[in-house]
Amino acid sequence: MAAVAALVDVIAVRAGRPAAAWRRNLADELATRTVDDVWMLTGAAVAAAVGVWLIVLALTPGLRHWLPQRTPADCPRLRACLNRDGAADVLRDAAMRVPGVGAARIRVGRHRITAHADVRFRDPRQVKDDLTTVLGEERDRLTLALPARIVVRVRPRTN
Repeated sequence: MAAVAALVDVIAVRAGRPAAAWRRNLADELATRTVDDVWMLTGAAVAAAVGVWLIVLALTPGLRHWLPQRTPADCPRLRACLNRDGAADVLRDAAMRVPGVGAARIRVGRHRITAHADVRFRDPRQVKDDLTTVLGEERDRLTLALPARIVVRVRPRTN
């Protein structure tokens, strides 16, 4: 919120208006206080601690490898997540059950499920349609909170 206020004030100054009173007072205080002042040291320590915390947050992986699932209507406090690799394995098994698919590789992202399939027999367009349908049904069974878009790519196997 403070960053938004500072940005709005900087834009106003660039547009030709005078700086806000709070910004002029802050600039005067910072210009008149000495570096060894208690408030200056406290502000510097807080800024350094926030900077270190932001660096730690940027370097930690977080929960990006987990996909949140829908919460049941009768138990809104229950939360569950599904590992992306596990979801990819389930979807790959479903893809391998489609007639004509010889090999399948599935990647599950936050917003997209990408399937690459090698077609051993049958028309590749029919296999693609069947694969899209099967993967859509299996994705719905996973009960993801944000259902991912399915992208299917097939290629005929030459050997």
